[in-house]
Amino acid sequence: FVSFLFNFCFQFCFVSVSSLFRLSFVFSFWFHFCFVSVSYMFHLYFVSVSCLLRLIGFMPLTCSYLNICNLSLCGFPFLSGFYSKDLVAEVMSMGYLSLYVYLIFYFSIGLTVCYSFRLVYYTCVGDYNYLSLSAISDGSLIMIKGMTGLIFLVVFMGSSLSWLIFSSPYLILLPLFMKIMTLFMVLIGMWIGYEMSKFSISSNNLSLINYKGSWFFSGMWNMPVISTLGVNYYPIVLGSLYYKGLDQGWTEYFGAQGIYNNLMRGSMISQVLMFNSIKIFFVLTFIWLLIVFMI
Repeated sequence: FVSFLFNFCFQFCFVSVSSLFRLSFVFSFWFHFCFVSVSYMFHLYFVSVSCLLRLIGFMPLTCSYLNICNLSLCGFPFLSGFYSKDLVAEVMSMGYLSLYVYLIFYFSIGLTVCYSFRLVYYTCVGDYNYLSLSAISDGSLIMIKGMTGLIFLVVFMGSSLSWLIFSSPYLILLPLFMKIMTLFMVLIGMWIGYEMSKFSISSNNLSLINYKGSWFFSGMWNMPVISTLGVNYYPIVLGSLYYKGLDQGWTEYFGAQGIYNNLMRGSMISQVLMFNSIKIFFVLTFIWLLIVFMI
């Protein structure tokens, strides 16, 4: 999604409105298809990426569709995303931008390829990491029909719109190293995604050695302190004081709970008196008459 925002902004600045419409139109197919396929997997209780290992053996059609959609989203050659991302990257390289913006843009392309190939690796390679007894299959005919209709649009809509909208091709002149920059970032993203997929947490976890540093870098630096930890601390403390002082304090003792306890105590005393022998009633009656005559 972040990569789409980068491409959307750069295409809005450097490419025509027709190309902008094409990118938005094609992205809507990606979004709807990913939403349908991932929702179908969530319906089968695949709530973690670690559960997707070797899922293609159980859901071959759904996993194939999802991988095609992810490859199209990251700009794999001759799929829908390629006709937008490649044009955006080359037109942006011809513009007058700072080196920082140039590197950040290509870094976003590498990240897109990274997580796309990481998902492909998880769904196609690795050991099955889910329940040993489960009913996982492409059994929902309604979902399969919907995904089959969308996958044709994901594959062919980019080239179709490119041929229909652009009446004449763009003339792009770039040096060799800038021309292969997109391919280089795609290969780097594939390698990083593969390495991240092979990474496993073991007893020699480096994050446990420098816990504060790993917590700082993994928590978006100081954003949790400003947005959540620093803001939620005072309402939580105030709520605990209210809970101890009022809800579980003197108001609870003298209020409804106190009245309930007193009634229960009086009822238990009356039950003890009621279950005793008739001699107790005679003694109580005699004491009551004695008090009446004395008054």
